[in-house]
Amino acid sequence: MPDDPQFDSLLAEGDAVLVAGWDFSWFDGRATEERPSWGYARMMAGRMAHARAALDIQTGGGEVLAGIPVPPPVLAATESWPPNVRLARQNLARLGGRVVQASDGGGLPFAAESFDLVVSRHPVELVWPEIARVLRPGGTFFSQQIGAGTNRELTDFMMGPQPVSQARAVDWARAQAEAA
Repeated sequence: MPDDPQFDSLLAEGDAVLVAGWDFSWFDGRATEERPSWGYARMMAGRMAHARAALDIQTGGGEVLAGIPVPPPVLAATESWPPNVRLARQNLARLGGRVVQASDGGGLPFAAESFDLVVSRHPVELVWPEIARVLRPGGTFFSQQIGAGTNRELTDFMMGPQPVSQARAVDWARAQAEAA
């Protein structure tokens, strides 16, 4: 398939599409996905409604967080990719959310015990000691996560065979969270 002119044309077209805020509307009618029945956004919104102070780590363009009907009194988010930082600031302004540009694998630029709820839908990398540091005693971390080997076929097709990182394995993540 890589020698197919139509394939090359589609790759070039896809490469030119703006995806800030994880806007994948270019795929409408071209790709499908199956969503889990339990609905991360709905469950996260329910938790946000009861939080006093919440943080969304790696918010992307803030599009999921922007959909919550009842924001907590204090709402913050981090994002590392500059185009998404700008978009997240726009999307979260109506909720009074503060968006801070921060690297995915570094420290969280907030005081210790600042949040009773920390969320991250699809984190690239989580620094568990930092999450534990910013959570108030008895606070909650809520995340959908992406499992080890997620999208394995697509990744291997696009990039060639890749090792599967155990950093996304459920047991490993649980152990890291408990240790922190």
